Amino acid sequence: MERAQQVLEMKGITKQYFGNTVLNDVSIDLYPGEIHALVGENGAGKSTLMNILFGMPVIHSTGGFSGEILIDGKKVELLSPAEAMQMGIGMVHQEFMLLPGFTITENIKLNRETTRKNALSRLFKSEFLDYLDTPAMRKDARHALDRLDMSIDEWLPVAGLPVGYMQFVEIAREIDKKEVKILVFDEPTAVLTETEADRLLGSLRRLAADGISILFITHRLDEVMAVADRITVLRDGEAVARLNKDEAVVERIAELMVGRRIEKVDLPPRDKEPGDEDLAFTIDNLMVDMPGEMVRGLSLSVRRGEILGIGGLAGHGKLGIANGIMGLYPASGRVSKNGDLIPLNSPEQVLLEGLAFVSEDRRGVGLLLDEPIERNIGVTAMQVQHKFLRPWPRFLSGLRLEDRKELRAYSEEMIRKLDIRCLGPTQPVRSLSGGNQQKVCVAKALALDPEILFVSEPTRGIDVGAKRLVLDLLVRLNREHNVTILMTSSELGELRKICDRVAIVYRGRLAGILPPDASDAEFGLMMAGRVRKEAI
Repeated sequence: MERAQQVLEMKGITKQYFGNTVLNDVSIDLYPGEIHALVGENGAGKSTLMNILFGMPVIHSTGGFSGEILIDGKKVELLSPAEAMQMGIGMVHQEFMLLPGFTITENIKLNRETTRKNALSRLFKSEFLDYLDTPAMRKDARHALDRLDMSIDEWLPVAGLPVGYMQFVEIAREIDKKEVKILVFDEPTAVLTETEADRLLGSLRRLAADGISILFITHRLDEVMAVADRITVLRDGEAVARLNKDEAVVERIAELMVGRRIEKVDLPPRDKEPGDEDLAFTIDNLMVDMPGEMVRGLSLSVRRGEILGIGGLAGHGKLGIANGIMGLYPASGRVSKNGDLIPLNSPEQVLLEGLAFVSEDRRGVGLLLDEPIERNIGVTAMQVQHKFLRPWPRFLSGLRLEDRKELRAYSEEMIRKLDIRCLGPTQPVRSLSGGNQQKVCVAKALALDPEILFVSEPTRGIDVGAKRLVLDLLVRLNREHNVTILMTSSELGELRKICDRVAIVYRGRLAGILPPDASDAEFGLMMAGRVRKEAI
């Protein structure tokens, strides 16, 4: 039997951001009532492709894209989310877009409220004087919630609802739109419990049976296998595979997601290779309340003098480990260095224990953007260790004054050693390139003379050349200064390039530890939560 006309075709989609190609000739199509899964690592281009489909402003404000979009066989231009919605496209984003002070019904019907005439509106012939038809709105909201098997009262306020319920309200709002025929789900189960996720997958099947076509973005391959009719795998901005459900197996999908040529490098030798007999750092049952990156009972041992990579898919807790240990988010559990317990929830005490942190948010957390390089390098060491300070005169005993000469000398030394490309130590950090800003963050951490260095997403947002310099710098710190490094990154290839071992985090816990030369399939499966290996 001949297959129906595609409800959606995206052909030859190519997108660049400031000269960097993030999508390269990607094509994808969708049939009526089909669930089409889109999978790939972080940064593979999934969200960018969906932003193009939904006409998001960030696409058109950065030069647009090449390729074409067809709805029901007709070429369309989607220049805004409003135009996408008019064409019957709905999108459930990763970030909630609900108004907490409104009820569930009001959120579902927002900007599409049902009204009814009254004497005044008829007299003045003005729609602005119509009454809200609350019973009709509640009836529509109830119907949408029932389609999702949600028995919650539709008149409850959104404020105070569990996160999982908020996700279902988001979905109910989209399916309440009478014209919707394509629904995009961007990681809809990331914030759900397993029971809630199972309920959502059941809802997707029912929606598809009703004729709604679904694009389903997820990192969880078990969910893909449970509901998808077809699967497209993106890697590094390209569609590397298109699989039908009957030919797809988890092992193959995982390998396609992470498979890439790993550049082999000859790392400098050590006087002594790290081993389990000499542990520098241990984590036992760590819990961290970091929104979107919750850690749920993680245990891990770190060998002295190693570079330990921490990887995993977005939202599974890898970023929460360093942020929790360093006191940026509430944490509990036992963390020890050289066998001695380290106090949690106290950033200053942790820094005094010989730990330092290069945050993934260098502009928001790591740097004082309008301050000079030298002030950025020395500020934490001044506050915590009173370095680069000298006493005031005796009658002002107890107070300290910045020792600008010492700070200037140290900053110039760091600029030289780390090859920070700048006009000098007084240049404002804001004016530096991303790679050089990252080097300033590293210099700031090194001013503390740490024994253990946490580095989160060290190459995020910097160009290829700067990435190499930052990775080389971490290797030098490890080899020449014997700094034990825990490197958290979404770039699995970079972890495999310089790390001695790679720990994979899944749903807030340690899934296992792999050697960097383990197969792509092993890494992919562990990141998808399908296997668990003992630490090596």
